[in-house]
Formats: sequence, C-alpha cells, structure tokens
Amino acid sequence: MTPEELLQHHDQGLLWAQVPGTVGGPDGAAAYQQALAVRQLRMQRGEVPKGYKIGFTNRTLWQRYDVYGPMWGTVWDTGLVFADASGSGSCNIDLAHTCQPRLEPEIVFGMRATPPANASLQQLFEAIEWLAPGFEVVQSHAPDWKFTATDTMADSGLHARLLVGQRLPVRSLAPDAQALHALLAQAQVTLFKNDQRVEQGTGANVLDSPLNALQHLLQELRQCPGSADLQAGDVVTTGTWTDAWPLLSGETWRAEFSASLGSVNARIR
Repeated sequence: MTPEELLQHHDQGLLWAQVPGTVGGPDGAAAYQQALAVRQLRMQRGEVPKGYKIGFTNRTLWQRYDVYGPMWGTVWDTGLVFADASGSGSCNIDLAHTCQPRLEPEIVFGMRATPPANASLQQLFEAIEWLAPGFEVVQSHAPDWKFTATDTMADSGLHARLLVGQRLPVRSLAPDAQALHALLAQAQVTLFKNDQRVEQGTGANVLDSPLNALQHLLQELRQCPGSADLQAGDVVTTGTWTDAWPLLSGETWRAEFSASLGSVNARIR
C-alpha cells in the first residue's frame, strides 16, 4: 500500500482489505519508513507534529495482541486536546473518521529540552517539564484488530487522538529520576465507563515504569533513519496501564490515578 493510500484510509476511517502482515511487510524498518512517508504527506498539507505515542509498552497485553515489543507513532495538532486548558473537568473526544477506536489511560510527558545522546534516566528526567494523566484513542485499520507488529508501525502507531489532563510540574512530584521511576511504577489507575468501574492497572505494566518507556522511545527514534528527535514542547504518551477498551459515541470515561497524579475525564462524541 502506498503512503497516499495509507493516508486515504486514515482520513476516511476505512478498513484495509489486506490480510495481516501484508501492509507492514516483513521488515520493521521498512514499515516505519512507510509511516514516515505518511507523516511527510500530513506535514505538507499543514498538519503539525506535536510529539509521539509509544504503543505496546504494556507487557501484559503482548500475548493478547500477538505483538511482543513496543512501537511508536506521531501525535498531531489535529488530534491533541489539553483538558486543563478547556476550563472544565471533562473534554469531548470526537470519533469522526476513526477506525475501530479504543481508549487507553496513560501518563503523558511534556519535554522541556532535547535529551542528550545516550541519555541516562536522570538526564531524561532533567529534560522533562511536566507529566499528566491522559487518554489516548487508538485505532486499527486492520479488520477486527488482527495485525502483525509491522502493520501497527505502518499504521502510524495506531494513533488517533490524545487528551491530556492537568499538567503537573515533574519536580513537584519527584526530586530525581529514581524517585519518579518508583512513584510511577507503584501508582495505579482505575478506569470507569459511564461511572462503572471496568478495570484497574498499574504503572509497572508499562516497561516497569513510564519513564523507562520514554527512554526506550528516545533510543528507537535515534536508530530510525529520517525520524525527528524529541524537542522542547513535544508531548509523549507512554502506553496504556490497562487493556484498550472499545469506544462508542455517547459514553463517558474517567481514569483516576493514584500518587497525586490526578484524573482525566472524557465524553465520547
């Protein structure tokens, strides 16, 4: 499938007709080049990349989705909402033109600087400005969410939308990387659909801590020809603490995080 065809499926919310593994092919590096070509097309028409998402960092889900390692994709200005800037406790998530959308509660980082080469966790911590609870809406253009790992890479990391909750200065939560790693690893999230609890997860699900996930992304980006490095102002959402839950218009969702990490609320439209 050409980058133009991939973008058309994305824009129109269309399912692929190909069997799993056909679109992504056998080579992860080549699949990322497909995604980067789609990224270039989106930039040419005026969309602005705002950072990255990391997917499949939750090891408890690997067997369920038959994917056994993380992948990444671009976050765009056209799908990014900051809930704390809206003046209300809840924000709308518009499902228009998404394909088989699902919801994931995650921790989002905001970067204050580009981390140095071979950044340690402490150096990575020093490059972070804030963190926030968030909801990522993921999607799959592969029918019934049946795909290979390379399909998800070519499919722009399965990313559709990102809702960022209240942003918390990282140094108000932890004095250094070790303390932040421990806080996030031990924290829990409780996910509610229409005020009914549906699942609970923990930060340790995400490569043992979302800070580890951020470090993994940095390494992957710098090994991928043509990818853009992390920049000041970028947002990075680090992977779901629970399973990804199917979405329908009219639902309300809430994620309550422990350890003073806050909560995030969404109305699905």
